[in-house]
Amino acid sequence: MGIGNNMEKGVAPANELVDRENRHLNYLRISITDRCNLRCLYCVPEGRIPKLDHDDILSYEEILRIVNIGIRLGIRKVRITGGEPLVRRGVYDFLRQLTRIRELEDVSLTTNGVLLAPNAQRVFDAGIRRINISLDSLNREKFTHITGYDQFVKVWAGIERAREIGFDPIKINVVAMRGINDNEILNFGRLSLNHPFHIRFIEYMPIGNSRTSSRDQILTPEIQDMIATIGELIPVGNGQNDGPARRYRIAGAQGEVGFISALSHHFCNRCNRLRLTADGKLRACLLSDRHEPIKEVLRNGGSDEQLAEIFRTAVRQKAAKHQLYPNGVTTVKGQMQGIGG
Repeated sequence: MGIGNNMEKGVAPANELVDRENRHLNYLRISITDRCNLRCLYCVPEGRIPKLDHDDILSYEEILRIVNIGIRLGIRKVRITGGEPLVRRGVYDFLRQLTRIRELEDVSLTTNGVLLAPNAQRVFDAGIRRINISLDSLNREKFTHITGYDQFVKVWAGIERAREIGFDPIKINVVAMRGINDNEILNFGRLSLNHPFHIRFIEYMPIGNSRTSSRDQILTPEIQDMIATIGELIPVGNGQNDGPARRYRIAGAQGEVGFISALSHHFCNRCNRLRLTADGKLRACLLSDRHEPIKEVLRNGGSDEQLAEIFRTAVRQKAAKHQLYPNGVTTVKGQMQGIGG
């Protein structure tokens, strides 16, 4: 699916999304739902959380229009997130439409893996090759404690199925939390020795209301020192479309490990991301509540040029760096399951 038939004349050419810090924003992360089939400690607060009504969520057609406008402005990479994206009806046809857009160089998916095993072939057949799977414990009981559901067996089956089918890379995202799963960091590191997985250790970021706090943080320097006891960490260079992880391979390993250090080593100076929330807000930073409403303009008959200007506004307002620091006071009020990981 090309962009030519969906764009009006007059929308500026690609590479316009350059902010005041000369960062080229070519990566759009899209949350297609706030619904999730897990209740992770760091994502979901106690009690019942309100869900978006169906009419509040962008339709697939609306998302595709926004993506096509973003492409005209320089977007070249898209990642689909949630909530849990595989719970939304029609997701496989939507993924197929995305991967057919010739201007997109990279379309990937983040999932918690619960529904992956029976549906991995459908994801692959839709054109997705790069997949991230959230997995914060290799222990079934601890997994149940962290996520609220006894679904570890299904998630691991999904990982194995993804490997059989040929997804590459398969990235496993681990949110490291002191006193919760920090005693498994070495086990995750060793997982990369005999499997071609890319293990990503992510510093816990206090966003919204959750059942964890800054006291649960364990930062990259400590995690990296632990992993280094397994073997020499050999740096791996980042590719053009790679994210912020600092990548390493343990000597002799099939896979690799990486560290996403939003708090201890701000990577804001090389951030290339925008985020589209399920309810139609364009955010220039995960760790800021500032957003530009795009759904209202879209549904009130806004032109492509008006929607493009919302992209430009978000880019102009992108801060030089976020204001979250280790053990600091939370400044992000939005809930992670609504923003998209």
